[in-house]
Order: sequence, then structure tokens, then C-alpha cells
Amino acid sequence: MVMLPFFRYSWIFRSRWMALLWAAGICWMAVEWVGPEPQDGNFATVATDATGAQISPDDVKRIEDGLKNF
Repeated sequence: MVMLPFFRYSWIFRSRWMALLWAAGICWMAVEWVGPEPQDGNFATVATDATGAQISPDDVKRIEDGLKNF
């Protein structure tokens, strides 16, 4: 992080909203710096259940019907 002599960090915490924006910027910078590597290609992800088995369209339909009846 660049330390600029004319920037006072105490100014950030005078306003709650400014402190939140500053913290969001720090979090964004951390995600950009350490975040996951972009994947090459156009891969379609396959939905799986907790056991790792693929979810079929029939499974999705059963879940939708169950939620509608809930």
C-alpha cells in the first residue's frame, strides 16, 4: 500500500460511511490480489449433490414440486 504523506488515515474514521467504503476497498484489493486464478475455456459446470453424484432433471423437478407443496 502506498503511503501518501498528504493523506491522513484519521480522516477515514470520522464518517461511518467513509470507513465502510475504505474497508470495502481493502477487502476488494485482497480478493483481487489473492483470489482464485481465472480458468481458461468455457466449461459448463455440472450440478452435484452432497455425495458427488450428478443431479438429473428429474431430481430438479422433484425438488421444485416439493417446494411448491411446502
